[in-house]
Amino acid sequence: MSISQELLDILACPKCKESVKLTEQEDGLICENCRLVYEIRDDIPIMLIDEAKPLPVE
Repeated sequence: MSISQELLDILACPKCKESVKLTEQEDGLICENCRLVYEIRDDIPIMLIDEAKPLPVE
């Protein structure tokens, strides 16, 4: 089960309040503005700034 579009529509980065999008593997949420990835564990997004990881450089 993945995150519903309805939930994605209301989620925002806790740091900058911008919208987030799913990673390609659907295992995290990306904030392009802050360049952070918020992990999804057991279908629950962990929206804690301290637990976010830097977005890998492409």
